[in-house]
Amino acid sequence: MQTNFTLAQLADPQVAESEQILRRCVHCGFCTATCPTYVTLGNELDSPRGRIYLIKDMLENGRPADEEVVTHIDRCLSCLACVTTCPSGVDYMHLVDHARIHIENTYRRPLVDRLIRNLLAAVLPYPARFRAALGFARLGRPFAPLLKRVPVLKPLGAMLDLAPKSAAKVSDAANPGTRAPETEKRGRVAILSGCAQPVLDPGINEATLRLLARFGVEVVVPEGEGCCGALVHHMGREGQALDFARRNVDVWTREIDKGGLDAVIITASGCGTTIKDYGHMLRLDPAYADKAARISSLAKDITEYLSTLDLPRLEPKRLNVAYHSACSMQHGQKITMAPKNLLKAAGFTVRDPGEGHLCCGSAGTYNILQPEISDQLKARKVRNIEATKADVIATGNIGCITQIASGTAIPILHTVELLDWAYGGPKPEKIPAG
Repeated sequence: MQTNFTLAQLADPQVAESEQILRRCVHCGFCTATCPTYVTLGNELDSPRGRIYLIKDMLENGRPADEEVVTHIDRCLSCLACVTTCPSGVDYMHLVDHARIHIENTYRRPLVDRLIRNLLAAVLPYPARFRAALGFARLGRPFAPLLKRVPVLKPLGAMLDLAPKSAAKVSDAANPGTRAPETEKRGRVAILSGCAQPVLDPGINEATLRLLARFGVEVVVPEGEGCCGALVHHMGREGQALDFARRNVDVWTREIDKGGLDAVIITASGCGTTIKDYGHMLRLDPAYADKAARISSLAKDITEYLSTLDLPRLEPKRLNVAYHSACSMQHGQKITMAPKNLLKAAGFTVRDPGEGHLCCGSAGTYNILQPEISDQLKARKVRNIEATKADVIATGNIGCITQIASGTAIPILHTVELLDWAYGGPKPEKIPAG
């Protein structure tokens, strides 16, 4: 793609990077076939190619974002299916990240939209606040149908629908400290506690700690660690996202200095994609560039790390598992086979749903901010999963678990919960007796 940026514009490193990304696009349109919003809406401007044109025009002309640009960029899930498909290697992830930052800095959203986004940014990344908010959500759930009748209030209705009927008990898994291995020590890792996941489903990290201890891995839950920054990063709130990233880089660097780390383990693939990008996010910060790159190199999804431990093969079980590959796993981190291979080695029969490349519609806060598109994608995903006739669904991202669980009666668990059970842990409560 030909570009016409001025030398003055290219002096901005963000613009210079985006210009190089734009130049790689050859208008082939392969991305349209795998873009969930284009497949759903059929609008060229809701495809990666269409959004690239909008971003190019906005940045080249140095103008503030307008309503048209915001509408179509907001509809992007950042699922990155287009990145997997693109034959030219267009780095759409960093291009749309730049566009969102530009929107946040130059566009004044309508009042209600601003208030909802501020609420999400102030609550979701903080576990204590999120837990308290869920209490209020239970009281407000009866009003969800009324809110969804008012267009500008639909996100609030969606938020209430997604809130669990009861909050999980506070778990010791997030308490700072070191968990000793049960056998001869084979490694030392840190684990991300996260923000939403320990409130919605603390059993995921509990299973991770048990499984790693059983196979000789010392796990540290560091003091001071917090949200990875993904939620606000995808809302264009660069300053807040980088503050989260710097804090975690400092925390994990301190643990490296104390006793070394073989990996930083992440059990939510959406967080994993962001932490693996810390090196890029902080590349312009001389105090953090090298440290952040080091942390990114250590970041491992739990299934990536488990694949290095050579877990024993187990006898087959009478349980069919539909594996849903989260977008942040397959497109963001390019992890496609490790989770399925681990499940198969543990004795499960793994089934691949149709259209596995398409997003379930969760995408961070997308199922709140874009509920109508999200619901269509969820329905399509659930149809494909249910067609496998599986007994249980496995995936690697808490957002997908919450989204898909709201549309099907098939129990859905994190992959590591099934692996923990297979290798001696307790049977997950979601799996029916028998």
